[in-house]
Amino acid sequence: MIEYDPTDWETHKNPYPVYARLREEAPVYHNEKLEFWALSRFEDCWDAHLDWETFSSVHGPTLEKIETPPIPMMIIMDPPQHTRLRQLVSKVFTPRRVAELEPTVRQITQERLAGLEPGDQIDLFERLASSMPMDVISTMLGVPKEDRDWVRHKTNTAMHREGGLDIPASAIEAMVETHGYFTDFIHKCQKNPGDDLMGALIEAELRRDDGTLTRLTFDELLGFCMLLGNAGHETTSRLICNSAVTLARNPDPRRELVGASRALMDNAVEELLRIDPPSQVQGRWSMRPWTRHGVTIPADVRVLMLTGSAHRDERQFSDPDRFDIHRKLDRTLHFGQGHHLCLGKSLARQECRVAFEEILARFPDYEVDEDNLEWAHNNNVRGYCKVPMRL
Repeated sequence: MIEYDPTDWETHKNPYPVYARLREEAPVYHNEKLEFWALSRFEDCWDAHLDWETFSSVHGPTLEKIETPPIPMMIIMDPPQHTRLRQLVSKVFTPRRVAELEPTVRQITQERLAGLEPGDQIDLFERLASSMPMDVISTMLGVPKEDRDWVRHKTNTAMHREGGLDIPASAIEAMVETHGYFTDFIHKCQKNPGDDLMGALIEAELRRDDGTLTRLTFDELLGFCMLLGNAGHETTSRLICNSAVTLARNPDPRRELVGASRALMDNAVEELLRIDPPSQVQGRWSMRPWTRHGVTIPADVRVLMLTGSAHRDERQFSDPDRFDIHRKLDRTLHFGQGHHLCLGKSLARQECRVAFEEILARFPDYEVDEDNLEWAHNNNVRGYCKVPMRL
């Protein structure tokens, strides 16, 4: 009998053999002890993402059930509340604004890599993978430079888990401190809006069907800051770390990416996201029974969509365990789908691409000390918190 426990750190380190067995033996899996169900095949996960009326987001995207959200966030909403909030945020968090950020992303990346020489030893997580995404988010929002490392470290602490479903006291404390910081930050911005994303969010307005205008409330602004700081920073930092290890293990495609075209780099980022996605698990709550493969998931239970497994499904991807930067990908789930398709997907792709354009231009033959890799402990995001590299 196959057993899948996302809180088990040995499984967390290499879940792919367990995923393979789930797809074959229990594509609709039930863990009675931890009280969740799980979908592991691509088509099932795809359909569940699109069916928000059956699979609700109101109890959060993780294994842990959120009873009463402390602040409103899009990630824990369903339509129509989600629709209004996303439309307001999308008015200012646009593809054009993200595209215009690329010089900033590149400058921050270059600054973080400045002074390094071949032969140097670094921890990629601290040197670039964690710092650059948070620097970019902070620049977008207008967070002062002197506060950015503090916010980054508190965000990392808030996302840390020790195993099981209990949230560590240190994580709760960090959440409270981050909440307090952004509360003060938004108050200051409302008094004196700047020419940045936060200023634009404060001014954004949407006309309702009845002709009246609506704006983001203070709590909605706070929720977006917390979401951007946590989800935007955490997943991208793990993506860069995971990708560095994947490329080190695949020297031929890595060499091909040195000085590669933009099109090939973009495709490589998609394959890096497919082969080892940081967002491995997406949690939902069933609102009504749902049947697949002769098994019925009942109403009112936690359901996990296993993105990491779906991306290794032989029914969707040929030779799925092989890393292929030329693979043509028409459908993927690494940024979700449907109403919760990740708003920051273009920024995450851009940050990963720029990171490796700059790293490979300087250190095309870097080495990873695999014996001293360290994993971040989190029940739904998978990646490293330490990547020792010899440049």
